[in-house]
Amino acid sequence: MNKTSILECRQLTKRYNQGGLDVEVLKGVNLSIEIGERVAIMGASGSGKSTLLHLLGGLEKASGGEVVLDNVNLNKVSSTRLAKLRNSSLGFIYQSHHLLGEFTVLENAAMPLLIAGLSVKEARARAIELLQRVGLGHRIEHKPGEISGGERQRAAIARALINKPKCVLADEPTGNLDSKTADQIYQLMLELNQELNVSFLVVTHDHDLASRMGKVLHMEDGVIVG
Repeated sequence: MNKTSILECRQLTKRYNQGGLDVEVLKGVNLSIEIGERVAIMGASGSGKSTLLHLLGGLEKASGGEVVLDNVNLNKVSSTRLAKLRNSSLGFIYQSHHLLGEFTVLENAAMPLLIAGLSVKEARARAIELLQRVGLGHRIEHKPGEISGGERQRAAIARALINKPKCVLADEPTGNLDSKTADQIYQLMLELNQELNVSFLVVTHDHDLASRMGKVLHMEDGVIVG
């Protein structure tokens, strides 16, 4: 692995058996994300973008090839070690925010820290600080159903960054947002990238978002074509 890379895959393949059909979704993908780099991946639906993100995040197992995260080969670690590595080194943002509706914004944001073993007091303090940073200081005791879509996505970004990850994987992070709110999310991601040196790998159909990333890659039929 390149010393300046935080996340890398080599000859990554993924096959699914669906109704007796063998479907090859990824066909030998090579990709390297540098520390502090912002990369967008674009491509038609079904080209393999989301599958690639899931494999890079250790959420699914590859059929072949390897993923190296923070100098650790994900193929060679136990599920427990993988979960800890994912929680400490990666943040995830989805098109649907995946906040837990029964918990407050503060509790949602603090959850990865509690899973990592921090005290409730320390987790709350860090979550409040980050929620204020993303403009949600006045919403910390609200539940997700009581705030707007843009506010929910900002809460999801706070949760993704709470463990100070080295890389954030984002799957259509502005897909459900109006253009004004999407623009606020772009700006927030850019600021956090510059201030915290967090790498961002963003799968998107949004040309405006992609244009603000440092590099744009295109996927087509299971491979990166440039």
